[in-house]
Formats: sequence, C-alpha cells, structure tokens
Amino acid sequence: MVDIRHFDDHPHTRLPWLDAYHHFNFGPHRHVGRDGWGSLLVWNDDTIDPHTGFDMHGHRDMEIITYVREGAISHQDHLGNEGRTEAGDVQVMSAGKGIMHAEHNREEAHTRIFQIWIAPEKPGGTPRWDQAAFPRDDRSGQLVALASGQGHDNALPIRADAAVFGATLAPGQTVTHSLGEGRYAYLVPARGAVTVNGDLVPARAGAAIRDVAEITITAADGEAAEILLADVPA
Repeated sequence: MVDIRHFDDHPHTRLPWLDAYHHFNFGPHRHVGRDGWGSLLVWNDDTIDPHTGFDMHGHRDMEIITYVREGAISHQDHLGNEGRTEAGDVQVMSAGKGIMHAEHNREEAHTRIFQIWIAPEKPGGTPRWDQAAFPRDDRSGQLVALASGQGHDNALPIRADAAVFGATLAPGQTVTHSLGEGRYAYLVPARGAVTVNGDLVPARAGAAIRDVAEITITAADGEAAEILLADVPA
C-alpha cells in the first residue's frame, strides 16, 4: 500500500512568525486517519521567520529529528548544549525523562525544517542532544542513514528501532529500499517530485507505505529531487 498525502491536505498552523504544515495530527488539529504512522508520530514542515523561533519549552519520551532544508536552526537546552545546524544537516534530541530547549532562526532569511518525532522503545533515560553534517553530495544516488537506532555507521543515534534516511537524486535516477515484514515507511520529497512504486509524490507531499517488500523511488524526469524516508515499526 502506498497512500499519497498531498501537501494541500496537510493540517496548517499560521502564526506571525511560523508557517507550519503537519503531515500528522498535531496540537489542535485532529483529522481522521492522521494519527501518526506506526511509531512515527509527527512530521512537521516548518518555515520560521528571521530572528524568531521556539522559546524554551519541554519534551519527554520522544526522539526528535530535525532536518534543515534551508537556512539554519540554533539550539539551546538546559543541559548546556548549544549548536547551529545548517541546511542539509541534522540534529537529534532524545528527550528521555525530560529536556527543556529552545530553537531559533538567528539568520537574516527564512529557515525551513522538517521536524520528525518517533516514539522511543521505552520511556525515560538521560536526555541528550547531538548534531552532524550530512553533505548533500554524499547522498547523491543513494539512501544514507541520517538518524538510526539500528546501528547504521555515521548516523546520529536514536533510542528507537527506526531509521531516517536521506538521498539526492538526479532527474530519472532511482534508489530502492527494502521494507521488512510489519514495518512502515513514510517518504517526503524536500524538493522535486518522485514516483514511489509508480505513484507520483510531489514536493512536500507524503507517501505512507506498508505491506510492500521493496520501495522503488525515482526522481521525476527533468527534475532533481531530495528525499527523506523514515522506516519505523508498526
């Protein structure tokens, strides 16, 4: 099954400083059939105005992966961690038993991010934060693990039996991903359109996938693409 979730159908939040589209139910938004996908609970598509952002607030018992599409995001938390994550790169926060943090766009232009929340294998644990660079050229024509609880080399660790992959594709280029029995996948093109097992997925739409052994992803003719793919337990 490949279920295409079109961008215009995403629940939408508009604040003076934030333009956010939600692939799944989030905050006050409650749409039938949008309560996550397996252990993937949140996939937010956020555009943050310059010199604004999320002030200090708390999370617990969640693996939070932030992929920066454009601009940069600056992180600060109560543990003393501080960092600036640039376009194409990733930060991961294991909220564990509880963490207070803030995320701000301190740049002169808009910052655009995907924020992905995955349920951990078990609650609690010491909170932690990390970031890493993932040059887009290193993902050319191949799926590279960006965050993983499955032991992928060089991926940022998360406390879940899940992985988030990224790839950049030239026009017409194809990558494949094997999906284990009982696993769910969710794919979003950050830019460009792709087909997933023959079904067209436009930029910033989502493809919810299950009950297939292999996923074939092809960039649309005449258009380069950048994709993210989450592989999670049901």
